[in-house]
Amino acid sequence: MTTSRSAAKAPKAAYVCDACGHQPPKWLGRCPECGEWGSIIESTVTVPVSGRVVSSRMPSEPARPIAQISAAPARAVATGVSELDRVLGGGLVPGAVVLLAGEPGVGKSTLLLDVAQQWAVGAGTPSLVVSGEESVSQVRLRAERLGALHEKLYLASENDLGTVIGHLDAVRPGLLILDSVQTVAAPGTEGVPGGVTQVRAVTAALVAIAKERGIATVLVGHVTKDGQVAGPRVLEHLVDVVLHFEGDKHSSLRLVRGVKNRFGAADEVGCFEMHEGGITSLPDPSGLFLTRYVEPVPGTCVTVAMEGRRALVTEVQALIGAEVQGSPRRTVSGLDHARLAMVLAVLERRTKQLKLYNREVFAATVGGIRLIEPSADLAMALAVASGGLDLAMAPTLVAIGEVGLTGEIRRVGAVGRRLAEAARLGFTVALVPPGCGPDATSGAPKGMQVIEVNNLQSALQSAARASAEHSSR
Repeated sequence: MTTSRSAAKAPKAAYVCDACGHQPPKWLGRCPECGEWGSIIESTVTVPVSGRVVSSRMPSEPARPIAQISAAPARAVATGVSELDRVLGGGLVPGAVVLLAGEPGVGKSTLLLDVAQQWAVGAGTPSLVVSGEESVSQVRLRAERLGALHEKLYLASENDLGTVIGHLDAVRPGLLILDSVQTVAAPGTEGVPGGVTQVRAVTAALVAIAKERGIATVLVGHVTKDGQVAGPRVLEHLVDVVLHFEGDKHSSLRLVRGVKNRFGAADEVGCFEMHEGGITSLPDPSGLFLTRYVEPVPGTCVTVAMEGRRALVTEVQALIGAEVQGSPRRTVSGLDHARLAMVLAVLERRTKQLKLYNREVFAATVGGIRLIEPSADLAMALAVASGGLDLAMAPTLVAIGEVGLTGEIRRVGAVGRRLAEAARLGFTVALVPPGCGPDATSGAPKGMQVIEVNNLQSALQSAARASAEHSSR
């Protein structure tokens, strides 16, 4: 009896992690990839015989010259939320699928309810919010608090994919918001809701429907304890846009950060403020990260950070504690602990003015922003030196630059944009790395003195002179 080459082998047992998709060779109590207990399940797979021949097919639509293809269907429609439109590249594209991920309680549902209401008002088509985590009454209470009531805004509470598609047939919305994709189950698919197989099936089905019907779709996703999008990595590949919603529960500041965007820049950041009445856009958030002092205070220095393409003037504070026996504490808030340790070592080694090996050091940012880019090194070093030497920096001074291990100040990007933002807020003196002065930035901003510093020692001297000049006025 002969067997066709295109036939498949008999199914064999395989094992897969229902949390992360890892496929171990045998059953295990704990997944070696994600560390989840009891997530390894048995599945049956069919292994095809290699060497199959794929025959050609007539395409459903012939290929056309690119100049004859219209770009109108891919034009973005503004959501009415300015900061979200900034991150999306102008708005939501019909048929695009957006994944918005964030920690529980950060404000994802509040933001998207506002988006749904703005869409219903301005886009001319209905918006549909499907919640798999709350009842429609609970969503209605939040909508009343936000003032997000509109006759074209529809609500539903479903956990079945087939029922969600039924709502799409009935409402025919221009915008679908699914909160969240981990709570919806696809009939006939193995696994529990939120598992790898279910999330992949639900997302693939919604992507296909969104493309076919031209529905702008926003999927809410959960995150792991490491801050990554929960579920299989293929989830991020299936969607068109991936956004991360970030924020500290103890701060009113919220950031929407673009990670992937097929329709615009992937490095944009939108700023929002959370308050009792909901969430509002912050087109000019720089004032949130500064402290206004009546008199200059030692232990502070201002820098300009880049969040995506946006320049944010940010204050760095440092406090030098008393001498202690043993290992002193190094505590940070909003800064990189490793970079602070490096800056302290370089300060003590290269300046010969500070003894920090036996003193506690506390460093923090203002307003809940997190600075992880190297351009904040110089401001961090000057804040520590200011606190250790009890020398207050001039309140009109900003410092921008990366500190190297030999004490040199290294160049950073977008210096011109940083200086322009600092000048707009009234800063008149800027310390920058070599090669970033007026010639390199096509002229310094009006009313600003730009000083190039080669190393930490020259930066301290220039900062001291600027402080003395400010005090003498």
